[in-house]
Amino acid sequence: MSYKILLFDLDDTLLDFSANEIDSLNKLFHQNGYTFSDELFRVYNSVNKQLWTDYENGNVALDEVLNSRFSETMLKLGKIVDGMEWESQYREFLGNGYQLIDGALEVCQSLSVTHRLFVITNGITKTQIKRLKQAGLYEFFEDIFDSQSIGFQKPSKAFFDYVMSHIKDFNAREALIIGDSLNTDIKGGLTSGIDTCWINRKLQKCSAEIQSTYTITSLAQLFSICAPIT
Repeated sequence: MSYKILLFDLDDTLLDFSANEIDSLNKLFHQNGYTFSDELFRVYNSVNKQLWTDYENGNVALDEVLNSRFSETMLKLGKIVDGMEWESQYREFLGNGYQLIDGALEVCQSLSVTHRLFVITNGITKTQIKRLKQAGLYEFFEDIFDSQSIGFQKPSKAFFDYVMSHIKDFNAREALIIGDSLNTDIKGGLTSGIDTCWINRKLQKCSAEIQSTYTITSLAQLFSICAPIT
């Protein structure tokens, strides 16, 4: 298949969000007088994942996810904090983190010569654009599509309908979604009739319900899938 349009997820696909998250959380809790521990991260991670799941299922608004995750985390530890203020601080730290996934710069730089590249992310507009620019990736993308601006999130069909309708000369048969999440990137592609490439770095168990067109373990393997268009 000759693909012309590549739709890249951002976090844990091109940018190492996990590393950025830990670093930003450590700075946030330290700034507010707390020691960031494994137990604290476990509590936060549980609260955060549930809120994002609720958001992706359309049960809560994005603002509720962002402004309550830290207050809910600390409440479980018997502390009352200003969730909006903590989120603002965290967003500042997070926006300054742009650790690259191995091979991301080389892949984007090379494929942008022969393909049209776009970002599709459930992240926050200002934060994601800032991180892309700091990482040196922004110039390789024709446009950035994020759930905050669109008003819908992956894997909803509404998100991908918006993306497809806002890319000039879009043809689903010539597009490929590239991402690390079966539940958002790959499921979204299946729902929208777009081929998918699952980056399975952690060698997770494949899903019987969510089948990706391709499965790779590193970004470099994209070169064999996205052969130059002649």
